[in-house]
Amino acid sequence: MMELLLVLKILLMGVVEGVTEFLPISSTGHLILAGSLLHFTGEKVKVFEIAIQSGAMLSVCCVYRGRIGRVCRGFLFDARERRFACNVALAFLPAAVLGVLFSGKIKAFLFSPVPVATAFIAGGLLIIWIERATGKSSTGRVEQLDDMNSISALKVGFAQALALIPGTSRSGATIMGGLLFGLSRRVATEFSFFLAIPTLFGASVYAIWKEWHLFSSADIPMFALGSVFAFLSAWLCVRWLLRYIESHSFVFFAWYRIAFGIFILVSAHLGWVGWAG
Repeated sequence: MMELLLVLKILLMGVVEGVTEFLPISSTGHLILAGSLLHFTGEKVKVFEIAIQSGAMLSVCCVYRGRIGRVCRGFLFDARERRFACNVALAFLPAAVLGVLFSGKIKAFLFSPVPVATAFIAGGLLIIWIERATGKSSTGRVEQLDDMNSISALKVGFAQALALIPGTSRSGATIMGGLLFGLSRRVATEFSFFLAIPTLFGASVYAIWKEWHLFSSADIPMFALGSVFAFLSAWLCVRWLLRYIESHSFVFFAWYRIAFGIFILVSAHLGWVGWAG
């Protein structure tokens, strides 16, 4: 059996992953902070942090199980469902290809305080600018997921690829990109959720496959428990965010990002947190 202290660390890491994965605030930065404070670090933990994203991904499958079921049943016979599935697949490709090609270099050169803090602060400023540029008007915007075309999906996919830079936030890049490219707030957010399914699952499988030598069967409970907590916290977060966007912008998260970016620089300078991972 796992020690109680290890269980608590896994619980907290799972909750941090689930809560931050779908908010535009970057799960990577928060997991680094949580791991450092909990003294839960190392190469195996890095893979653990990626692998438990699958738990967060399953929360989206649960919330949108009805739509996912319709896509599976109607892919061959329903043009609307087939177009939607193809849009998600198309949007997934840029990050998948670039991630495989450049993940090693990204880890080597960008997992340090200044790049992470810069991404946090720059992302916050971009959110403020995009919110002001797009406003609350829905005139001319795509109001239904099924009205998205392949060009819009591909644009959102390239926006998601920016999240390969640590501290950028996958959800932040896709949601803000969606708003900038003409999607309504709800469509941009929901498409970001659906895009998370292949992205997080693919990242988890790729990370485990690449670092398989680090693990044994004794590690299965750790991964399973972390994924369960990530699932539960992400499920609550997704449902909350869908209600939040009905009457709020993302500006609050922008200011939070800016403050967190400043905290990264200060804490790294003073040696409080090992931001290099």
